[in-house]
Amino acid sequence: MSVLVSRGVVAVSLMMLLAGCNSSDPGGDLVVSTVNTDPMKATGDPATRYRRVSTTATAETGAVVQGFCPTVILRDGTAFHRSYAGGKQDDPKQVVYQASLADSTRACARTDTSLTITAVLQGRLVAGPQGKAGTFNLPIRVTVLDGDNEVSSQVVQQAVSLTDVNQPTQFVFSNQVTVPGDVSGATRVYVGFENNKKK
Repeated sequence: MSVLVSRGVVAVSLMMLLAGCNSSDPGGDLVVSTVNTDPMKATGDPATRYRRVSTTATAETGAVVQGFCPTVILRDGTAFHRSYAGGKQDDPKQVVYQASLADSTRACARTDTSLTITAVLQGRLVAGPQGKAGTFNLPIRVTVLDGDNEVSSQVVQQAVSLTDVNQPTQFVFSNQVTVPGDVSGATRVYVGFENNKKK
């Protein structure tokens, strides 16, 4: 999906607000609006949609207290993705662009039967020797595992525009996935580029 600069700023602000979710407090009481849980569609002040409240306040407002929100993990070896001109795989002189994924965070919302996870990651796109301005679709796989059991897996095409081959482009990847509400505390969300090399 396309990421406009203004929307990217909102999403980056959201990542700063949610930074603690992936690090020091994996089981904290993160309250998420059940009306719109997609950070890329946020309007107004993101802080009004993601905040920590007491159980008492939650009972009064009717919000959902999510005690467990699966951690987002970059799969080993999938944090980078390169595209080559003319199918000349692994030739550094033929690189069209290189994309990378880095810092991540997430938000969760629960109903009686489901858990909706919104994974947000920072990304970067850099032109290679064969690079040119344009919009590129980056294949990113999002997989939810409950222990060793695969709950969900999908490839999302992230559209990113490169306007100047001499300047890297920053982007924000946001993806929402809904899984059964009875997943265990061993559930994790794995994200990475779908690097299918031609044989």
